[in-house]
Amino acid sequence: METVKVSAADVKKLREATGAGMMDCKKALVEAGGDFDKAIDVLRKKGQKIAAKRADRESTEGVAVTRINADKTAGVAIVLACETDFVGKNDSFVALGGQFADIALNYDTKEAFLAADFGGMTVADKLVEQTGVIGEKLEITAFEKIEAAYIGAYTHIGKIAALVGLSAVVDNAETLSKDVAMQVASMGATTLSYKDFDPTFVAAETEARIAVIEKDNIELGRLGKTLKNVPQFISMSQLSDEVLAKAEEAAKAELAAEGKPEKIWDRILPGKMERFISDNTTLDMEQCLLDQSFIKDEKKNVAQYVSTFGDVTVSTFKRVTLG
Repeated sequence: METVKVSAADVKKLREATGAGMMDCKKALVEAGGDFDKAIDVLRKKGQKIAAKRADRESTEGVAVTRINADKTAGVAIVLACETDFVGKNDSFVALGGQFADIALNYDTKEAFLAADFGGMTVADKLVEQTGVIGEKLEITAFEKIEAAYIGAYTHIGKIAALVGLSAVVDNAETLSKDVAMQVASMGATTLSYKDFDPTFVAAETEARIAVIEKDNIELGRLGKTLKNVPQFISMSQLSDEVLAKAEEAAKAELAAEGKPEKIWDRILPGKMERFISDNTTLDMEQCLLDQSFIKDEKKNVAQYVSTFGDVTVSTFKRVTLG
């Protein structure tokens, strides 16, 4: 059988089109009889075989990437995942993640994005092809798209990416949106405000946290240590006017028991109520973006920081991460 000869120029062209190694491209061209399109198909089929073999592998490494359109009104965040940190940090892999993000910006769903064109094949097919090229399972494990009056983004060492949408365009909107996106990336909020919480979720979360603390207290008591406070409430959504009124009455009774003159109660009560609310809104501070302490100034929460920029609010946010 006559051996098919391929030129260095053809090998280079195939490498540039697929990112495959020189030897893989040469073998593919030989197998395809020198036909460029058939050689791409050879590499794709190789990728399919490798993808099938590695389907049960975990792809917990990779790169998180964001893209925002020119007028800052739409943004996307994706994770291109692979199996090892070595591949995830490779320049060509990171560049591939950027190429995928450029395409993703034009689509509203992960499904539409995966079906989109990538150099004559779908994004999904490109992932399979690159699985063959790289030798590791590749997949898009996260896809988030937002639209708003103004969008900012923040990416932490390619591992976590966040998008934040503002309700209006204001002076220094870029600084505001990036700062809040950094907050989202760092603190991992799940919702904007306690007002968005489902009552059933809050009740279940309260019960679960009380159970954990009561279990800890059994061990602490056995060791003769100070017991943890068992909370009645964990969210502002539970602090009705009636609850707050009872807390204020309890604070007044405490001041009276301490012998504090009633004429100075008005100066002390606000601080006591602030502490009561702080002690009973741990869920909000963990999960509600606007109620979290601002990472750049812990004396403010995020809502207070946002208010310093004028008539604007955070309208939406998304966060993606590896693993």
